[in-house]
Amino acid sequence: MEYRTLGRSGCVVSHLALGTMTFGEETDEAGAHEQLDRYADAGGNLIDTADVYAGTRSEEIVGRWLADRPARVRDAMVVASKARFPTGRDVNDLGLSARHLGRALDASLTRLGLDTIDLYQVHSWDPVTPLDETLRFLDDAVRAGKIRYVGLSNFTGWQVQKAVDLAEFRGWSVPVTLQPQYSLLVREIEWEIVPSCAANGLGLLPWSPLGGGWLTGKYRRDEVPTGATRLGEDPERGVEAYARRSPLERTWDVIDAVRAIADDRGVSMAQVALAWVAQRPRVTSVILGARTTEQLDDNLAAAGLVLDDAEVQRLDDTSDPAPADWPYGGPGVDQRSRRLDPRST
Repeated sequence: MEYRTLGRSGCVVSHLALGTMTFGEETDEAGAHEQLDRYADAGGNLIDTADVYAGTRSEEIVGRWLADRPARVRDAMVVASKARFPTGRDVNDLGLSARHLGRALDASLTRLGLDTIDLYQVHSWDPVTPLDETLRFLDDAVRAGKIRYVGLSNFTGWQVQKAVDLAEFRGWSVPVTLQPQYSLLVREIEWEIVPSCAANGLGLLPWSPLGGGWLTGKYRRDEVPTGATRLGEDPERGVEAYARRSPLERTWDVIDAVRAIADDRGVSMAQVALAWVAQRPRVTSVILGARTTEQLDDNLAAAGLVLDDAEVQRLDDTSDPAPADWPYGGPGVDQRSRRLDPRST
């Protein structure tokens, strides 16, 4: 396992994180604890959860695992959680207001059995709550010892920049990470979000690095998804169905390229896809999400896989979302950038 600093902080985490969204729904408690044990044994130390995962059950499962393990294991873990979405029926049980976050943070601390959450992330942008109210609350929570670091999730580039600028101007705790959707099939964050994070020292914690299972090879051309998979059970399901909404030929081209490299290396397609994300600029830790321990074991094997330059270039070229025109693409963009930016020469 490789270790990297948690964005602009001095905290060190493994470059593969364990996501817990399946805990309490697709994975029962015994299976979840087995996954946590296997992850810790492999040298992983970053556990990512959220108050809405499985209706709060994910945090409870993680909390019971932490309580049942020796201090050396428990103390080694860096625990991350998130808040923003409702877990109850209160009209104020939503958003990034100080009222909602205060109640949500205390509830998460109780479920996790912790005095402090290492990384507390706002789960997405709130267009209603003033940003200074949110950031002031998070800074107060850091000063009170309830959280150690502030993180963002699912923010756009301008939202990241605004949060960093305001926190720095006010002298509040500055966000250290951003958790975005990122994979070979979802690369649009490279247009503005990644540059914004790079300019401000934020690390990336990519979620859905396997594209909802598409990059594992379990879906095939000209075959309607079936069976005990998310897309098989519901072909129109949420984020996993995005490949049907994007140019489908590109999706299959990416899958074919991943399969070819996997076959050449004698590894799984999932390991190739995870290794590609882990090698992207600004990535701190890639969030794994497995239903079973067997799936987790395969994912963890990506820790030792480093793609060479030719393999990375092949995947980059095949998966390029190719923005059509300005300001992200179009004829002459690269050439003009080289002429105007002496750093590119």
